[in-house]
Amino acid sequence: MTDAGVAQPAIEVFSRFYEMLESGATGVIREETIEPLLDPPMLSDVDITDAQARDAIGKTVIIKLNGGLGTSMGLDKAKTLLEVRDGHNFLDLIVRQVLAARARYGARLPLLLMNSFRTDDDTLKYLSKYPELAAEGLPLSFVQNQEPKLRADDLTPVEWPADPTLEWCPPGHGDLYPALEGSGVLDALLEQGYRYACVSNGDNLGAAPNATIAGWFAQSGAPYAAELCRRTINDKKGGHLAIRKSDGQLILRDTAQTADEEMDFFTDEHRHPFFHTNNLWFDLEMLRATLTERNSVLGLPLIRNEKTVDPADSSSTPVIQIESAMGAAIEVFEGATAICVGRDRFLPVKTTNELLLLRSDVYDLNDEGRLIARAESPEISLDSKYYKLVDQFEDRIPMAPSLRRAKSLQVKGDWTFGKKVTVVGEVSLADEGEPQSIPDGATIGD
Repeated sequence: MTDAGVAQPAIEVFSRFYEMLESGATGVIREETIEPLLDPPMLSDVDITDAQARDAIGKTVIIKLNGGLGTSMGLDKAKTLLEVRDGHNFLDLIVRQVLAARARYGARLPLLLMNSFRTDDDTLKYLSKYPELAAEGLPLSFVQNQEPKLRADDLTPVEWPADPTLEWCPPGHGDLYPALEGSGVLDALLEQGYRYACVSNGDNLGAAPNATIAGWFAQSGAPYAAELCRRTINDKKGGHLAIRKSDGQLILRDTAQTADEEMDFFTDEHRHPFFHTNNLWFDLEMLRATLTERNSVLGLPLIRNEKTVDPADSSSTPVIQIESAMGAAIEVFEGATAICVGRDRFLPVKTTNELLLLRSDVYDLNDEGRLIARAESPEISLDSKYYKLVDQFEDRIPMAPSLRRAKSLQVKGDWTFGKKVTVVGEVSLADEGEPQSIPDGATIGD
């Protein structure tokens, strides 16, 4: 890692995790050790003055995670370069959201992207069309660290001459904290007078700058806060917060930290009624002090991710990737808290199912780059054999159908949608064994 130029804070963190892995740590959090979080504060109950909101947003930096390539959707560049709505990609809409908030509140409100070595060049090249975006004394991006993939049999760094870049991996988004420190960006933010950071995934267009939440966080005096949403039966994969019985501390538990035999507890929306949106807030001064006190190692829980060195080749060498989740920092800061926000703050695009939804008339795009729901979101399920990759999806659905009157759309098999198709009620298209098409202007459903 030193030879590859990895920053020292990231090496310290990796070293700690490696020792844990050697000792047999799995990172699993048992159900018997936690209690459900049942009554977090609600954003709808927050009472913040305009002055408090303006003051807080004026000291806030927006950080977006932008290291992913979207390979699961067949992409080979930054996922945020994918067109998501009306000719605009994620980056266009994020920039519009930030510039609109600057204008509304008279705030500096810098935008920082945590890129990977695979996304930094393409992202910065694209953002050059927005010269007004730069904030004085700050870069537009900082690059997350990289670490070696470890052979599963002996924990030595794997060797893969066919493609040496596959010998390395990002350390998960828990790398946010050592990357902020090691890049010098954390100290630059403090020198410029910023106090709060709002962090979210680059593919979540719901997480627009929000002065009310900023004001609430500032007034709370908490060092750290997580945004939660109420779970539904469809929210089985996202991590959730819980209360650790041993000390009453809030913690985050992800899927990879749950034992197989306890997944029924993890996915039970009644037992754990709120999920973690991966939108979070933290006090920059508190982060600086804690990193200094702990020699750059926050002490996040280990996530042990078992994969193969070549993700596209299941027969390649089995490896372990050491990862951590940025949301797990909630257990590091005494007095950390959480707030339940509306579903409008959580609009991620992980599959073409969500992409279809955001491109449809269920949402309107306003002048501030925000997607406004105009109807209840229907459940979308597209056959992954024909729609998983973006190219496949766009070949078959070049124009999103109207979904405002739809309750669900399930597509099995190879169906191509014409222009101006309307879906009404609950619709299920069966696999007919050969390609089928829906003509222009058709209404399908009730």
